[in-house]
Amino acid sequence: MKARHLPVCALALLVTLLAGCGRQATTHVLFVGNSLTYVGNLPAVLGAMAKANGHMLQTDMIVKGGATLTDRVNDGSVKRALAQRHYDIVVLQERGFDFACGFGPAVCSNARASLEKLAQLTRTNHATPLLLGTYQDNPEASDTIVQTESAAAHTNALPYVAVSGQLGLGLKRYPAESWFYTDGIHPGHELVLLESVLLYRQLFGTLPQAQALDVQAPMYGPKAKFQPPSPVSLPLPNDGTPTGHAYSVQDVEAAIALARGD
Repeated sequence: MKARHLPVCALALLVTLLAGCGRQATTHVLFVGNSLTYVGNLPAVLGAMAKANGHMLQTDMIVKGGATLTDRVNDGSVKRALAQRHYDIVVLQERGFDFACGFGPAVCSNARASLEKLAQLTRTNHATPLLLGTYQDNPEASDTIVQTESAAAHTNALPYVAVSGQLGLGLKRYPAESWFYTDGIHPGHELVLLESVLLYRQLFGTLPQAQALDVQAPMYGPKAKFQPPSPVSLPLPNDGTPTGHAYSVQDVEAAIALARGD
């Protein structure tokens, strides 16, 4: 367990040092992923949580439905974004089961190689990479995902934010909550909130305060479309996209308890 806490402390120290450089220093975070990343707008929820807790966080994302980290290596989008803008943290999220060879050995090999390349690229541009986990509701599949993602992160000396185990606990304790989108696959609002709490702890070394959270940002669904990164992804117009979501204090309390493993 001690090995897992070391990256948290190191990343939290980085954010603390950044905050010490100015009265209102802003931490810049780039998310690189797919629909698991943008459904429910994880970057915006994390940003709202940080602001509510006294931190300045600015987020961008490079995303596309079904995209892999290999796609991002091949199209050079992350390289261009890091060359054009300064980021302190780069959050990398692969498709579910890619590290576990769920789509065949070639995809598995590509995922590991691409994680290594993107981690090296991020460090070359003076930013800190971390791997955000994916999830499965089946306990055995969940264990496999956590084990293989953790191994990939460890190989590249990356902080790893595991999600699937905490989701499993949430499904048992709060089965009626909206853990999944209406398709039963993508993250629902409660799962996005849980991911935000876990990322918040990784970035700042502590859990957020239990308070209501009003997120004023588009709540993208799985079919959301984005422009090609230039240098980051911007959404194409969609009048049907909800413009925000309100989390109650009870929602946040539950997510914090799950993050603690209570």
